[in-house]
Amino acid sequence: MRDTQAETERPEIYDATLRDGAQAVGIAFSRAGKIRFAHLLDDFGIPWVEGGFAGSNERDMQFFRDAAGECFAHSRIVAFGATRRAGAKCETDPLVQALLDADTGAAAIYGKSWRLHVREVLRTTDEENLDMVSETVAYLKAHGLAVHFDAEHFFDGYADDRDYALTVLLRAAEAGADSVTLCDTNGGTMPHVVASVVAAARAALESAAAARGAKAPTLGIHAHNDCGLAVANSMEAFRAGARLVQGCFNGYGERSGNANLTTILPLLQLKLGARAVPDDRLRGLRGLSLAVDDLVNQRPDPHAPFVGESAFSHKAGAHVAGVRRNPATFEHIPPESVGNERHVVLSELSGAANVLYRLKQCGGAADDLSREEVRRVVDALKAREAGGFSFESADASFRILVRKALGEHKPFFELDGFRVFVEKRGHERECLSEATVKIRVGEHAEITVGESVNGPVDALDQALRKALSKFYPEIAKIALSDFRVRILDSKEATKAVTRVLIESTDGESRWGTVGVSSNIIEAAWQALLDSVEYKLLSTGAAAGDAVAAHDGGAEA
Repeated sequence: MRDTQAETERPEIYDATLRDGAQAVGIAFSRAGKIRFAHLLDDFGIPWVEGGFAGSNERDMQFFRDAAGECFAHSRIVAFGATRRAGAKCETDPLVQALLDADTGAAAIYGKSWRLHVREVLRTTDEENLDMVSETVAYLKAHGLAVHFDAEHFFDGYADDRDYALTVLLRAAEAGADSVTLCDTNGGTMPHVVASVVAAARAALESAAAARGAKAPTLGIHAHNDCGLAVANSMEAFRAGARLVQGCFNGYGERSGNANLTTILPLLQLKLGARAVPDDRLRGLRGLSLAVDDLVNQRPDPHAPFVGESAFSHKAGAHVAGVRRNPATFEHIPPESVGNERHVVLSELSGAANVLYRLKQCGGAADDLSREEVRRVVDALKAREAGGFSFESADASFRILVRKALGEHKPFFELDGFRVFVEKRGHERECLSEATVKIRVGEHAEITVGESVNGPVDALDQALRKALSKFYPEIAKIALSDFRVRILDSKEATKAVTRVLIESTDGESRWGTVGVSSNIIEAAWQALLDSVEYKLLSTGAAAGDAVAAHDGGAEA
């Protein structure tokens, strides 16, 4: 349900990923990656993009120089900095001058609003801190910059001394700040407190502006996620009057991260009716989230709200049945509105609805199955799941399971046996794996050997494809693109049952297969076998045709 009160209010999104987000452990942008990121946000329609801390390091200053040569249609680059130092002049303070050198036309400066920090960190007086705020804002405004003022630790400062914290805001506003942002820097404030404090700050700013005959600056929120409440706090702040919403894409940030703009954007737009970006841009949200993860070499969070791969996944049979009749029964928004899609998960909880839905997704003739046939597939699926199989990422193995359950599957070859050896000589030399595979296609037997320094599974894969390619040339196009191992019962140590998931590709499409065994090589073999058979099924190959072609070729 939309909040109609917010429908006419347009939020301004302020992204801090390149500065605050980059403070997260494991997050680092390359020089080219920073520019690429800025263009991604520009294309998406984000109005403010904070590029880094001016004067603190050469890499951020290099970004500002690089950005100056780029063309941005929707975004303004912001240089981040601080108020002048205690006892210094703006004209001689190197960090204040760096904001001018960044040449972005917009600056964000942080100042202290908690008297504890004034005394213990700045080691100055309350009045000097107020002068630092007002003089820095006025100096930057006099040089033609748009100025955002971030009141650091505002909520803690407000709890300690309400009047002083509000005075900091008022001094920034009187000096000409375009926006003043309330920062929950330690991330410890509760949403109901955020709402009441934002409302009080808004009233104070508007009252003071009216007395001066001026317009109050835009009120902003900057929330950290130390209590898991950064998004909730941002929403409450917006509802209480904050219109500049700061955050980082994918929730990157120091400690537990910053408010996640990937979650905030659809909440504002789809839940509160506050249009932050054009609707057609919002449909690219998942793609943007994945692109940002890729830029910093992070694995996407499959459970992320709105954009995660599992965000619209359904596992329980009753849920799937409901979604098939009406998606609104178990989905709060259409997945496509944020660029995502629906997934139906197959598991021991699956019922007929899951199987039928997944068959349709995989291109199978689900509507042609009788109730008895569906029941046979469900029973086979649950039996395999009980043995440790998982088909969530193994559509190809699922298709083959269905064919076997319905009695439609005909093997493309018979395995007479395989052997795998691993040899290492000396400390410096690599391990060499060798696999021998003996298969039979019709009356024809084939024995092949594969070698690899990449492990026994790779050697087994090479030997299998080498043996089959004489009968099925299309096999030569298959390559393994991913290999994952999961220990299912770790208490059994080396006797544990192992699940192997393999992703294969022929250069045009990808498919997943699964194998389970207490022997990791056997589990890998099962997944390899399904991978090959799925490829042959998808190309319409038949064992008899392959043997005939092989015989014909030999006679020629």
